[in-house]
Amino acid sequence: MDTKRIVEIIDLIKKEVKPALGCTEPMAVSLAVAKSCEELQKHAQIDSIEVEVSANILKNGMGVGIPGTDMVGLYIASALGCTCGKSKYKLEVIKDVCPDSIECAKKMVDEKRIKISLATDPAKLYIKATAKGNGHYATTIIKDNHDSIISIICDGKELISNTDTNDAVSHNAAVSENENKEKHICSSNNIDSFNPAQLLTVKEIFEFADTVPLEQIEFINDSIELNKALSDEGLKNDYGLCVGKTIAAGKHSDIFGNSILTYTMAATAAASDARMAGCTLPAMSNSGSGNQGITVTMPVISVAEKIGSSKEQLIRALALSHLVAIHIKGYLGKLSALCGCVIASTGSSCGIVYLKGGSYDQVCYAIKNMVGNITGMVCDGAKVGCALKVASGVSSSIQSAVLAMDNICISSKEGIIDDSIEKTIANLGVIGSQGMSNTDKMILDIMVCK
Repeated sequence: MDTKRIVEIIDLIKKEVKPALGCTEPMAVSLAVAKSCEELQKHAQIDSIEVEVSANILKNGMGVGIPGTDMVGLYIASALGCTCGKSKYKLEVIKDVCPDSIECAKKMVDEKRIKISLATDPAKLYIKATAKGNGHYATTIIKDNHDSIISIICDGKELISNTDTNDAVSHNAAVSENENKEKHICSSNNIDSFNPAQLLTVKEIFEFADTVPLEQIEFINDSIELNKALSDEGLKNDYGLCVGKTIAAGKHSDIFGNSILTYTMAATAAASDARMAGCTLPAMSNSGSGNQGITVTMPVISVAEKIGSSKEQLIRALALSHLVAIHIKGYLGKLSALCGCVIASTGSSCGIVYLKGGSYDQVCYAIKNMVGNITGMVCDGAKVGCALKVASGVSSSIQSAVLAMDNICISSKEGIIDDSIEKTIANLGVIGSQGMSNTDKMILDIMVCK
């Protein structure tokens, strides 16, 4: 693989894999609010905050815990963006949260100085936050990516305007003629907006993870440290539904046993338990999702611990896992009706195959087994119950990897599986981004009408 392409892929990983404190949807709202407040405070005190969000942001922000508080939802997230948020922290925007800032934020909510409404913009990931005070205002717009600020306007003057948010990999990236043809075949099933992650192929991802000089991807070690700490916290203390802690509990050993599967399910679900319940430790996210970052990494980390993999094997397996998830997510968009655990656990299944010495073909088998298994798991908003879906995804991940290592794979005669791995991924993408669009609307209707 040539040096230019290696740099492009590393840049893509660094763009899509980053620390996030709490659920990324409310944190993106906090980020937009924080930026607007920073601009307005140059001219006036802040009286009120108005936030418009896309339906998917509303769905994922309604019921999830906000770090450091005993509250859930976008109202307190918006208020904290004002009282303690710092935009320079990106998706860790409220990491300076303290008791005083929480009390001030709660007061803003109680005094109804925070307004949340549904945006008219058609983008699935869209946030418009306006801070007002003394006749002045400042507006920040985030679109397409959770930390992509594309516009800042203060008192009618545009300070920033950038509509091109897909800059991770050059459109001129070197892809072979055969791969381009395969991509073209898949393009009819593609989502409307271009995503550079689609320029990757599983074959290229496998080659990169297997051959890139280790020192160039050692930064992936941060994924291990952050998400392992979150997992340990969830296993030690009571968060959310305590899914991970319950699976790990000795009193249930007659059911769960003491297998690698049990350990991996518990460790991964525990990290999700803690994160979704408002733990103040950050997660290393993937494609804008903390839970996806957890599910991409913790199964691979856990299996590596149990089978005694070297640090190099683990880092390369995580590079593979992260990139497969990023690649698949490129066909779905950042937010969809399809649960991100489907994509993330597919990535981790590939990472587990790599740890076990699997080949490129066996990695493809794992992906096909996953696509033929849990495609269709819906996202009904971010919440503590997500840990249950994470545990289910991990179980499927390990099953698929074990079958793949025995060269067992769902055939192209079945369901949405195709002989081509790229077409199989594109089929998953069109189901999640287009086929489930009405499902997405129905889920939101049910949630807001309860």
